[in-house]
Amino acid sequence: MTSDPMFILILLACAAVVLVLVTGLGGFAKGDGWASKNANKLMRMRIIAQFIAVVLIVIAVLWRQSGG
Repeated sequence: MTSDPMFILILLACAAVVLVLVTGLGGFAKGDGWASKNANKLMRMRIIAQFIAVVLIVIAVLWRQSGG
């Protein structure tokens, strides 16, 4: 399973979501610096990353169900 390219893509997409989320939350908590100035941009990036991750997961599930 770990050698499956789709699985690796899903892991990378989920890691990107976590990275952007932690960066954004850190900026909100700290209250100053680059992350707080770009909080809206970071949250938009998180939404896009989550969308990509969910689409990849749905594609993988549908592909496995079809016998791929």
